[in-house]
Amino acid sequence: MSRYVIDAHATPAGRRIAVQDAIVVDDDGTGDVVRADRVLPGFVDLHCHGALGFDFGSCSVDEARAAAGFHLARGATSVVASIATAPLDAMRAAIVRLRGLVAEGVLAGIHLEGPYLSERRRGAHAPSLLRLPQRAELGDLLDAGEGAVRIVTLAPELPGASDVIADVVAAGAVAAAGHTDASADQMRVAIEAGVRLVTHAFNGMRPLHHRDPGPLAVALADERVVLELILDGHHVADEMVELVRRLAPGRLALVSDAMAATGCADGRYRVAGSDVEVAGGIARAVIDGSLAGSTTSLGVAVERFASSFAPSVDEVTAVSSATASRVLGRPAPLTPGAPADLVLSLDGGGRRVMRGGTWLQENDRL
Repeated sequence: MSRYVIDAHATPAGRRIAVQDAIVVDDDGTGDVVRADRVLPGFVDLHCHGALGFDFGSCSVDEARAAAGFHLARGATSVVASIATAPLDAMRAAIVRLRGLVAEGVLAGIHLEGPYLSERRRGAHAPSLLRLPQRAELGDLLDAGEGAVRIVTLAPELPGASDVIADVVAAGAVAAAGHTDASADQMRVAIEAGVRLVTHAFNGMRPLHHRDPGPLAVALADERVVLELILDGHHVADEMVELVRRLAPGRLALVSDAMAATGCADGRYRVAGSDVEVAGGIARAVIDGSLAGSTTSLGVAVERFASSFAPSVDEVTAVSSATASRVLGRPAPLTPGAPADLVLSLDGGGRRVMRGGTWLQENDRL
């Protein structure tokens, strides 16, 4: 019999919540009884740019709350807010705006995706805004976060990248390789310097080749590295997802990479300094047609993974929460001492979410 027990201090009223045979009850037999097809820990999204027309890099604090609330309602009880490439002063201002939401627990951290990215593998990031790594300016961004910056994505082949990677690690954040044209040798050096995460693997990077393996082959072969995947049906073919499952068990973390158009109608948007056109729910940069983030939530990705790959519940839990929690250095939801965060797939369809021991109501917002 499956059973998860969350410590009493994790719930606001001091209650203990037990999950038995997909029935959720208070352990004294009172309170809510919810029948569900499946119970999972709350999802942890390492890479999310926003929703409802709001971009974490430019929106107000209240708009950031609304965007985070959109993803919470779809199962992501922990969201890392991604700030895409922008002028340094704008990136710093966004960090300052969002750090209070991290301290409050609305956000699980801040992710800087840029500006130290490869022009060749930049995707929607405007080339005019890309920069070479500079320790002093990155230090200023990290200091502005007062510990809220948890992930920094950069191209490790750029001059000065190794020193910046070491500074990221020294600050207690996670160094990620992404939007990179690194060779295999350059990726090995980056991992030795401290890279432990690959940002949206396969997208925005040198592809696999049998004589030029690039960063992906090195990451797949190195057990220290976790690989993000965007599972929206457009960014990565199912065969490549299966490849990662087999070669890197326990090192796959699904992410949404949701951009501002998530939860909105098709149309024209602005991402990382570039115009983006969303058509049929697919976001592409106007200038060259490259994919420009996703418009689906992590909840959609988890459902797609569960239905397409016949994984065990343990594997679904790993790719949706446990591995990402490990990257952030925090206990996974539904482990003793962790927040009482869970997601129920309800009998007859639909989803119900608990965060911090409290059921999310239909109109709840963070």
